[in-house]
Amino acid sequence: MTRTLDPAAFGRVAVQMGGTSSEREVSLDSGRGVLDALRAAAVDAFEVDGIPALREVLINGSCDRVFNVLHGQRGGGEDGVVQGLLEAFGVPVTGSGVLGTALCMDKIRTKQIWIAAGLPTPRFTSWTQGRDAKALLESFGLPLIVKPAHEGSSVGITRVHAHPDFQAALDLAARYDGELLIEELIEGSELTVAILENRALPSIRIVPRGAFYDYHAKYVADDTQYLCPGLEGRDEDELGELALEAFRLSGARGWARVDVMRDRAGRNLLLEVNTAPGMTSHSLVPKAAAAAGIDFGELCLRILATSIMEGAA
Repeated sequence: MTRTLDPAAFGRVAVQMGGTSSEREVSLDSGRGVLDALRAAAVDAFEVDGIPALREVLINGSCDRVFNVLHGQRGGGEDGVVQGLLEAFGVPVTGSGVLGTALCMDKIRTKQIWIAAGLPTPRFTSWTQGRDAKALLESFGLPLIVKPAHEGSSVGITRVHAHPDFQAALDLAARYDGELLIEELIEGSELTVAILENRALPSIRIVPRGAFYDYHAKYVADDTQYLCPGLEGRDEDELGELALEAFRLSGARGWARVDVMRDRAGRNLLLEVNTAPGMTSHSLVPKAAAAAGIDFGELCLRILATSIMEGAA
């Protein structure tokens, strides 16, 4: 449960945004929305762009806690680096700690933990340079998805339906650091479940106008449909329970968003956990919160309050 929404209890709050990851622009958009909402609620909040600027704030002792909306890795705030820095200075931060952020940033290791616990996820394999692409394609089969294992916001993702397109998909994903994830393409519905204060908010079923929910559909297009709740009755309850279990097993805490594919047979298959989800006008967590009767300002306060929950420092 949220312990307090009293603005004075938070002290001086650094809203961490921007950075140098591939998701910088989305993060800036998210951060500015959060900053405006916190200031409107009389929270003493200010902007911090990137990790070097945050380091200076910490050295100067000029903040009491951090609202993290940095997205991605390597200059983003979802790979454990920011959380480790803040832990070293004893400054609380919203959401997940070092373990949860680092693990959830790595889609392959997250899947391995889910599989060990018996949770469902699409069939997959990892890819590193030097492997025999033809042999892998023949053994894995089509259709499939190629994506960087450590990126978000649909960056570097390709759906592959034909053999000639596989190498181009590998080349695109290989522009980003780390392993590549080769994943079975699930035909069905794309859903997402926001987690806040250890409970699942109403799910959202995403219906993009194009072939799939890519970067343009997420952050630019105005014709993507968001159906909330995405399911009904027991199906909705089961999806929420699965998302919450995936969240907990992944070491996440406070708040996050769990992405799921539901195949045509009605099976829910886990894709990933986002530990610092988008907070833009197109973002999914604010939409789910609104369906639960939580407006954007209250949502920001509740997320900020995760920084003073037990164990969140």
